[in-house]
Amino acid sequence: MGRIVRDTLRFFRDNARWLAAGFLLTFFSSFGQTFFIGLSGNDLRAAFGLSGGAFGALYMVATLASASTLPWLGRTLDLMPGWKVARFTLPALAAACVLVVLAPNVAVLGLALYLLRLFGQGMMTEIAHTETGRWFIARRGRAMALVVQGQPAGSAVLPILAVLVNGAAGSWHAAWLWAVGLLLGVALPLLLWLMRVGRVPEAIEVSARGRPMARDWSRAEAVRDPLLYLLLAGLLAPPFIGTTIFFHQGYLTELRGYAPLAFAAAFPVMSVATVVSGFVCGHLIDRHGALGLLPFVLAPLALASLLVAVVVPVWGIHAFMLLLGISNGFTGTLMGALWPEVYGLANLGGIRSIILSAIVLSTAIGPGITGALIDAGIGLPVQMLGMTAWCGLASLLLALAARRIRAREAAWRAGVAARA
Repeated sequence: MGRIVRDTLRFFRDNARWLAAGFLLTFFSSFGQTFFIGLSGNDLRAAFGLSGGAFGALYMVATLASASTLPWLGRTLDLMPGWKVARFTLPALAAACVLVVLAPNVAVLGLALYLLRLFGQGMMTEIAHTETGRWFIARRGRAMALVVQGQPAGSAVLPILAVLVNGAAGSWHAAWLWAVGLLLGVALPLLLWLMRVGRVPEAIEVSARGRPMARDWSRAEAVRDPLLYLLLAGLLAPPFIGTTIFFHQGYLTELRGYAPLAFAAAFPVMSVATVVSGFVCGHLIDRHGALGLLPFVLAPLALASLLVAVVVPVWGIHAFMLLLGISNGFTGTLMGALWPEVYGLANLGGIRSIILSAIVLSTAIGPGITGALIDAGIGLPVQMLGMTAWCGLASLLLALAARRIRAREAAWRAGVAARA
């Protein structure tokens, strides 16, 4: 572990400009993430006379609409440099924050939520992962492990600051206007300065993998590729299961008689596990490639799901959150590094936007499906047994997909060599 830490620090020192850009993009994506929007949830409901169900439905519609738009907007990353995409993404996110404050009716509030989800959760993350995937080759795993820490950092810092700002101003509007100031006064100029200098992978990085990348697939080819859906069958499990548990944590707390703070007390465990496992995963990706980790990436989540299903004492929550943190660290880092290995770089923005859209969709429908099953008498513990089985089956599918991807890449390289 000590060697991993030393290598990571040296890597950061040598590539601070681009790693900082990726980190800041994921950090400031927080203004479009559920945890930040939820801070104003009760105030928005009161302002517009919405019930909990009505606000949840509005939020789901806005999220689904952003997921349907993202594949088209994400293509801009294949048509122009990342800093130019950031140049319109950050002002659009800031405008969405203003719209939350000024919304005169529910329709405009829905539009504000749609823009927050599209440009915050969607495009800010998309720019960070796509550009990092292009900037780094041999140490892409380590780069992703550093970049993805922006979101947990944002979730740790920004809600506290937002509460303090609101308390000082005496209004929930203050945090959103403060967000606008941060986005336009700090994030936009700093990111444009950092990103204007692109990083060209060095020759030693290219030779470390024997070739720069997989062959460059078009977006249409990727959509027709059966292996994409085999991969998604497994890689959509973490966002679906994680969102389901967090959404229904109140139900689970009541069902098992836990103290109200049972889940809250375990969040630091998850955060630490996410950070540590992310760095470990990045190191493993650089040694073995993202494809080499695919068959094993869902193991922590499978065990976490099983714990929720069968362990009743409150210590099970801490164990679950530990394993979920490990799962989040591994899948978050892997998802950034995997797609360039599979589909190349030329159309990475458009392809990644489709994948991110599927992830957003899974987080939108997960609570609805599982909630309907609870209403039908199928409790969450029973459902978690099904999700454990999903992870087990998906691990086999991911192993199969990894083997087939390697085989077709070997055939492609052999064809290139024969034509040369």
